[in-house]
Amino acid sequence: MMDSEQRTVTILVNGETHTADVDVRLTLADCLRHRFRLTGTHVGCEHGVCGACTVLLDGQTVRSCLMLAVQAEGRAISTIEGLADGDELNPLQQAFKDHHGLQCGFCTPGVLMTLTELMAENSNPSEHDIRVALSGNICRCTGYQGIVAAALDAVTRMRGQP
Repeated sequence: MMDSEQRTVTILVNGETHTADVDVRLTLADCLRHRFRLTGTHVGCEHGVCGACTVLLDGQTVRSCLMLAVQAEGRAISTIEGLADGDELNPLQQAFKDHHGLQCGFCTPGVLMTLTELMAENSNPSEHDIRVALSGNICRCTGYQGIVAAALDAVTRMRGQP
């Protein structure tokens, strides 16, 4: 049996530098969860279909179950843990809380990261834009109505409207 090859990776996660020796076959999701102890990123299908493992890589959504940790070397990752400012939820998280945009919560980190990218690129997305963005995130609990309502409310909050 051949020993697995190891590499040292340094990744900026939520503004903090993390370094670890990893197997070259280790996924970014497993690195975040098991090496960096950031367990908010969930692993569902392990095929990139469900969206639960979605994180931002240099501001763009990626499926962390499909990406190797070594591919993130020197890059900036944003996860669900980086959205809040201490105990203060960001407007999107607060809107999810207010509109019951989650039930079991398994899909929520991926959904929030997907919507974070959308709202960074489009400060006034329509309901259609939100639904299209969410088409890559599977939620088995909510029927998406609370998620879409929360996203629309977050847009209003971020624009400073009552």
